[in-house]
Amino acid sequence: MTHPFLQKDFHVRWSTLTANHIEADISKALIDAQAAVDKVAARSADATDTLTYANTIAALDEGLETLNHAWGLVSHLDSVNNSPELRDAHNAILPKVTEFFSSIPLNEPLWKTLKAYGESNATDQLSATKQRYIHETLADFREQGADLPPEKKARAAEIQKRLAEITQKYSEHCLDATNAWDKIITDETELAGLPASAIAAAKQNATEKGHNSAWRFTLQAPSLIPVLTYADSDSLRQELWQAYAAIGRGKKYNNQELVREILDLRYEFAQLVGQENFADHVTARRMAASGNAALKFGEAIFDKVRAQFVDEVNTLRQFKADSTNQPRDLLEPWEVGYWAEKQRQANYDFDEEALRPYFPIDRVISGMFDIAQQIFGLRIEERETAFISGGTTSASIAEPKPSEPQTSSLSSQASSPPEVWHEQVKFYDLFDAESNEQLGSFYADWHPREPKRGGAWMNYLLTGNRDTSIAPRTAHLGLICGNLTPSVGDQPALLNHREVETIFHEFGHLLHHLCGEVEVKALNGVNVPWDFVELPSQILENWCWDRESLDLFARHHETGEPIPQDLFDKMLAARNYMKASGNARQLSFGKMDLELHINWPQSNKKDLDAFIKKQLAGYSPDYKTEPKSNVFNFSHLFSSPTGYASGYYSYKWAEVLDADAFTRFQKEGILNAATGRAFRNEVLAKGNSEDPAQLFKNFMGRAPNPDALLKRDGLI
Repeated sequence: MTHPFLQKDFHVRWSTLTANHIEADISKALIDAQAAVDKVAARSADATDTLTYANTIAALDEGLETLNHAWGLVSHLDSVNNSPELRDAHNAILPKVTEFFSSIPLNEPLWKTLKAYGESNATDQLSATKQRYIHETLADFREQGADLPPEKKARAAEIQKRLAEITQKYSEHCLDATNAWDKIITDETELAGLPASAIAAAKQNATEKGHNSAWRFTLQAPSLIPVLTYADSDSLRQELWQAYAAIGRGKKYNNQELVREILDLRYEFAQLVGQENFADHVTARRMAASGNAALKFGEAIFDKVRAQFVDEVNTLRQFKADSTNQPRDLLEPWEVGYWAEKQRQANYDFDEEALRPYFPIDRVISGMFDIAQQIFGLRIEERETAFISGGTTSASIAEPKPSEPQTSSLSSQASSPPEVWHEQVKFYDLFDAESNEQLGSFYADWHPREPKRGGAWMNYLLTGNRDTSIAPRTAHLGLICGNLTPSVGDQPALLNHREVETIFHEFGHLLHHLCGEVEVKALNGVNVPWDFVELPSQILENWCWDRESLDLFARHHETGEPIPQDLFDKMLAARNYMKASGNARQLSFGKMDLELHINWPQSNKKDLDAFIKKQLAGYSPDYKTEPKSNVFNFSHLFSSPTGYASGYYSYKWAEVLDADAFTRFQKEGILNAATGRAFRNEVLAKGNSEDPAQLFKNFMGRAPNPDALLKRDGLI
């Protein structure tokens, strides 16, 4: 196929997207996009009354659409199917892509065109959404340096190019360091304390790697976390903890100088565009409005939980002392998870592993779909898929669904099975239950692989058209990915409760995109201020804790029985165990992020670890072995030019919003379709078409209650 990355198919033909096409395809897309930019820029000489929304703002977006889509496919494959060939091709073209995108706001004739139209009276005739988008576009351009003099524009472009290169290298180092380490155990006694599920997974993993009569552990979360939580062997926990803590600090995959350079470049860029620091640059148009306001937000919460946090730390130390008949002392960092789990079991007679048989992944996902269908007025159908590898096609067969009339003429209605990028990936169509219109489709890829980056995430590949004045409606296309516990042998993948929350979380992000009804594509779905983007994802986690909703999917994988009432009661009782410590940990990440982007540039800049230790004093317990920060393995902050940098506080910010917004569901019924439809209409459908504070108020009828989260966590 000629230029496979540039094809317009709704069902992506993943087997054609090979590394050898990347440079040619993206190069062509860059040429075409530049021509579109030049065409709009050339209108700077036109009289203002000849400029329209269609030939300026919309023309620019349309001209960039093919490149954005193609580069999105390359970036996605880099995340899920990384290989030496793909990495080389990606990195070879990355500087050109970065240079192109960074040049757009620095293009003087283009800026003159957009500014002339955007500040003219002609925009008064547009819809409120399009007027908002024009305002946002002009603000984006100014934020990226559109008003800078030529020499500063050139430097801004250099900074963006360099940031793209070194943040990509940071991400690669994290992935490579994770994959480079493993622990092979041949003595079964070293596995004492580990759950049967973790032992079986390690056994299967070892066999797959050619180690017979052995168990293999890695630094991927489904392997690492059970060891740190349950392994009786202190030395085994220590070994894995130290290996994980060393990611980004080793000789081969070292991120230390990269982080320093990233921070320096971000600060320089912020200064170039007239901001005091990078945090102010990032937050100026978010709900927090400034870096210091975000910092004070987190510090205010910490002040409220500090005393309980200290009590929890001391209580855990005392518990270990009583359990071992030793004097109370500091813990080692690799002991905390282990003794915390022992204490939780002692206090609540609750072992989280007891829940795992009730969370087979397929049932969790189908139950989650049932909940979304019931409260949001949706219908979700799995499709048969095709995976093509080396010329061989394998198909996965979805359960038969009753045929229903379709009113949509979308291209995704093609009868052939959509391709997937790996045989484990599934594909679904999502419809409005009332109208039967297809709103979108999505891929789901839930289990770890070595070529796949860690963590869990949602992304989108296509944004459908909702401006029917210019074209028919079309479907959205998104994806959700994770690294959850895989299946072992013939047994289905059985998840722990935190993994169930992860699925719901990412699905919330996905619904934000797929339910979007915004006439401007760039304002749809998750394209909202960063401290609002986590509301749809985090609110969905609440359905993982309620008996009524759990009974829809939490069923024993063998018997089909729901979670026994006594186990459910223990689960609820233990929900807020060590909540102050959990809050302190999350707040410490947000504070570290902001301190690095506000105060590090003004420090003596000699020792990053020493700086972080000083700024986070009191946010973590004292240990026998002092742990260093995770700054060199914190992909949220450093694996892209911006990402969550100066925005990690938004998780906690949105937790306040979600805890408060869920009280309406609790009052009106957590499966109440009218309440769910209101959330879909007022939040999910609106994207960034209105101010997020107003969207929240539209749903709740008032501003957020700042104490909602601490009330839910039992801390006030």
